[in-house]
Amino acid sequence: MNSHTFKFYKLSNLLIFMFFTFALLAQKSVPLEQRIDETLKQLTLDEKVALLHAQSKFSSAGVPRLGIPENWMSDGPHGIRNEVLWDEWYAAGWTNDSCIAFPALTCLAATWNPEMAALYGNAIGQEARYRNKNVLLGPGVNIYRTPLNGRNFEYMGEDPYLAAQMVVPYVWNVQKNGVAACVKHYALNNQEVDRGHINVIVDERALHEIYLPAFKAAVQQGGAWAIMGAYNQYKNQHACHNQYLLNDILKRDWAFDGVVISDWGGAHNTEQAIINGLDMEFGSWTDGMRANKSNAYDLYYLANPYLELLRNGKTDVKTLDDKVRRVLRLIFRTNMADERHFGSFGTSEHAAVGRKIAEEGIVLLKNTNINAKIAKTNKTSALPVLPVDLSSTKTILVVGENAVKRMTIGGGSSSLKAKYEISPLQGIKNRVGNAAEVIYVKGYESPATKEPDVKNAKNPDKKNIDYAALRAEAVAAARNADVVLFFGGLNKNEHQDCEGGDRETYDLPYQQNELITELLKANPRTAVVMISGNAVAMPWAKTASAILEAWYGGTETGNAIAAVLFGDVNPSGKLPFSFYEKLTDAAAHSLGDYPGDGTNVEYKDGIFVGYRWLEKQKIAPAFAFGHGLSYTTFRYDKITADKTSISENDKITFNLTVTNTGKFDGAEVVQLYISDKQSSIERPAKELKAFKKVFLKAGETQNVSLTIDKTALSFYDVTRHDWTAEQGTFEALIGSSSADIRAKISFELKNN
Repeated sequence: MNSHTFKFYKLSNLLIFMFFTFALLAQKSVPLEQRIDETLKQLTLDEKVALLHAQSKFSSAGVPRLGIPENWMSDGPHGIRNEVLWDEWYAAGWTNDSCIAFPALTCLAATWNPEMAALYGNAIGQEARYRNKNVLLGPGVNIYRTPLNGRNFEYMGEDPYLAAQMVVPYVWNVQKNGVAACVKHYALNNQEVDRGHINVIVDERALHEIYLPAFKAAVQQGGAWAIMGAYNQYKNQHACHNQYLLNDILKRDWAFDGVVISDWGGAHNTEQAIINGLDMEFGSWTDGMRANKSNAYDLYYLANPYLELLRNGKTDVKTLDDKVRRVLRLIFRTNMADERHFGSFGTSEHAAVGRKIAEEGIVLLKNTNINAKIAKTNKTSALPVLPVDLSSTKTILVVGENAVKRMTIGGGSSSLKAKYEISPLQGIKNRVGNAAEVIYVKGYESPATKEPDVKNAKNPDKKNIDYAALRAEAVAAARNADVVLFFGGLNKNEHQDCEGGDRETYDLPYQQNELITELLKANPRTAVVMISGNAVAMPWAKTASAILEAWYGGTETGNAIAAVLFGDVNPSGKLPFSFYEKLTDAAAHSLGDYPGDGTNVEYKDGIFVGYRWLEKQKIAPAFAFGHGLSYTTFRYDKITADKTSISENDKITFNLTVTNTGKFDGAEVVQLYISDKQSSIERPAKELKAFKKVFLKAGETQNVSLTIDKTALSFYDVTRHDWTAEQGTFEALIGSSSADIRAKISFELKNN
């Protein structure tokens, strides 16, 4: 190439670059729907269908001819999953895909703080964006119906209002990073047993009042760009292609303009997928869930089988074009958005966000004063075990496998390759330093499992675990310690908190109950720390002086737990679901409908889920929904309403003052429940309809206002297929939990 030719070549490339740059800028000025229309006209039939199904485990095709990029998904909702091989589930072996692991969504919900949900969404959205993922497969908002559900740790509790309030800022802040939040699992995926086919029978009122509100809020308030269909069936149609759920409710009634994505392998029939609302199909294997055929993505239901029906004129192009429009809208909102930052990944700032959420979500269940002799010192203490006072503590015994076990791996699709994970034991050592001696004893052990997502990983040799010997060692050590910190609960092993199977018992595994009972006898200054995503039976709870629910806290879990244990952070979390004394106190188990007969499961409890059921049956919980203690105390005063009656288009505001009456700075969640006193149909004794978290310095008083309107007074009328608020007397119940009501105020709803 001579110099003149080279100069011409450079000039030509420059002109081409300028042309496409100006074209791109011009395109960005075109309204979104117009861009979709213009692009749709240029697509061939083959290109349209190719947009609708996977081309690898976590991606779908773009249109290279038109410069339309691929879609890349990542499992969430607690962090960005490591890269897997194109056509297999095994890890790809990258060295730069180690993420920040954020707390489980049960922990986020336990903060009762939408500001934490916003921080969470923004941080995980930045991580997804940096890794070039334009769809985050999360968050999950299925309702906590049974404490045995293996995926409860991925969800936001038992109350539809709380879940709705927490999911909206999460979704909005993920999406401001140019990443679609794919809210899951829509709908009624409340158990893992038989999840791939079980048909859920639930009345229409319960569907709309309990199981759909968080999804509705995510769509209508959060503006979610994607929804993932569930594995189970409803009305004998799979949720991933379900006329009533997808076409009638989601797309017609809620005006959802995003994409419906199948759960992996959740599609089962081409014709049903076409007409019943599915837009994008992904698979657990390359041929749905039936067989593992390598690179057989053209066999998907929305692939060649769909193309063949189109070519033969057996299905209409109008339905196809609606699906394609939705996929193009997803791409233009994400990968081809006008403003899209680069994001950031694995940063100390994101780790700090995770730690803050973990600290604020930890729930202090019990913390009573004790007056017990400690064997080593022979001194008497009349103070709570927590926070641990290092000025009078020389030896700290840490007991339990969960003090050292990694919790960011395992659990199914939410398993993560974390950049690092601070264990509770390490967090305690970090905090204590040389102020006291920290001793660790295992106390119990779980069977070892093979490493997830590792090709050719072998099951470890089975080991005989001598629980009696482990227990005896821990109990002997406890007698000589100033303070014992026990770490137990569940883990991410199969049939614990893990996708694909439910728990087999409500009890703690690995003989933990026996160990805790003996530890409490050996040393009353024992704090029990539960790490789990589910409630567990606590037959020793009345004996224990201090119980802490610490959830799965992610990368910074150990530092967060230590901050609470030693009083650097005052616990302010509240339970997002009820802790039952025994399993049969839960409606699904009391009524005997869980887990169904293998074909159907009937939700006989209707709208009476969680605390609604407990109050209907007058059953006392072990720990109530909304419960959570503090190292300080709060007083509620001057509780008033700004009016005594409202019309249908009006609002009513309840005002009060909250005073921190203790010596620690802290936060309180003021909760407002509504009771309908004159309803024509059966309603719960109370339902959460507003809450506010307030942070108060020791001795400080703040004014708190909670406002509601007619929607807070409404129920779903199955005769009208719409929401109704009846005239009459209502009662506002304001308190610190569903079981700790501080004041009641009556008011009237009247005609306009």
